[in-house]
Amino acid sequence: MTTPPPSTPPPSTPVPATPAVAPEPIVPGPLLTGHAALIFLMAAFIGAMVGVLTAFSAGNTAAALLAGLTACGISIPILHKLIH
Repeated sequence: MTTPPPSTPPPSTPVPATPAVAPEPIVPGPLLTGHAALIFLMAAFIGAMVGVLTAFSAGNTAAALLAGLTACGISIPILHKLIH
């Protein structure tokens, strides 16, 4: 009677080593796009002009500040639609 050969595990195929790939660094985008910066600068200019003209005509600083801030705030969506 012959004895069965000892069981051996099947030969394993070597796994090719993958080169270590460094993750790409996360580069944050700009804080404001050029479009948004242009709109905010133009709105600030419009608000400043309205504020200065109101101060010259009314002589009241609080009214000039309120008019300038209002003009700045109202001009932002209008400029966004015009320049887009």
